[in-house]
Amino acid sequence: MNLANVMELGSLGGQRFRFDAGTLCLELLVTGGEGGLAKWERLHTPDDLAAWIPLSRAGLGDLVQVSADDLAAVLRLRAALQRLAATAASGSRAFAEADLATLNEAAAAPPPIPVIGPGLKRSWALPVTGTQFLSAAARDAVEVFGGPALDRIRVCDGERCPLLFLDTSRPGARRWCSMDRCGNRHKLRTRRDRRPES
Repeated sequence: MNLANVMELGSLGGQRFRFDAGTLCLELLVTGGEGGLAKWERLHTPDDLAAWIPLSRAGLGDLVQVSADDLAAVLRLRAALQRLAATAASGSRAFAEADLATLNEAAAAPPPIPVIGPGLKRSWALPVTGTQFLSAAARDAVEVFGGPALDRIRVCDGERCPLLFLDTSRPGARRWCSMDRCGNRHKLRTRRDRRPES
């Protein structure tokens, strides 16, 4: 696990745990969603999105400008990605054409512009816009959904855990969103179930 790409999340009960979504497009899903995921919503305003982008694996730095239109477009993309990833994790390839169209439209926007500075340090032309972030996330999704990684999109095996991730483990055997959370709960449950009754 690359610790640079690990986010710290919190359960509704207050437990903190580390989570690696494996890729930018699936990392965006931890910001909330529609329906049952609305209780996790973190992106209420453009400022919320501007504050979250530097925390993501996109590595775009702190100077991000996000408009209300950018936020709406990111929320549309996130909803499409949620449906696409859930479909892929179920083993189906019956992706909704509207979701693929949303993904393609977002990927068509100009991405962040890389620049090289003194000392050959790579960075980004600032400010980065919400539209550029949207493009980066969508292009990442095109790579994931259009390549061999598609078969490695998983939903956590934990009870009632909706977290989706890209299994980047060498053997492709990752089952849990986090060993600190759902993996540990499973171990404890298994141990308890194996105890002889007194």
